[in-house]
Amino acid sequence: MRISAKVDYAVRALVEIARADSGHPVSAEDVAAAQRIPRNFLQAVLSDLRRAGVVASRRGQSGGWVLARPAESISMADVIRATDGPLVSVHGLRPESVSYDPSVSVLQEVWIAVRSSLREVLEDVTVAQLVAGELPAEIAARTSETGVWESR
Repeated sequence: MRISAKVDYAVRALVEIARADSGHPVSAEDVAAAQRIPRNFLQAVLSDLRRAGVVASRRGQSGGWVLARPAESISMADVIRATDGPLVSVHGLRPESVSYDPSVSVLQEVWIAVRSSLREVLEDVTVAQLVAGELPAEIAARTSETGVWESR
């Protein structure tokens, strides 16, 4: 799986916004500076997150961005779907919508299994956990498995 810059920036922005005092808006400029995200790119990312109901904007002198729902209810999967679309797609289609020649039809099952594996991790990790720096035990355990830190 390729994690796009858009997803990376979105997650980092949400962590920054969640760290702010509850309900106090954070300016895009402050988020951009704190996380070293290009401001114009960040504005586009925040717009995607707003359309998905993840953040809300507040206007005015002390305006900025706030979480639209509790950080505990915003999963990494939510962020990816808001910024990049489905977790897994094959030629722009969801895996269950792809059809193959019978000689390679098993590929559809592979893509569905990939999506299931991604869901296991991405739907279990929330913005609140990222802010706290504490992953669920079963997710943290995956990072200590033999060979997972090695590139292949």
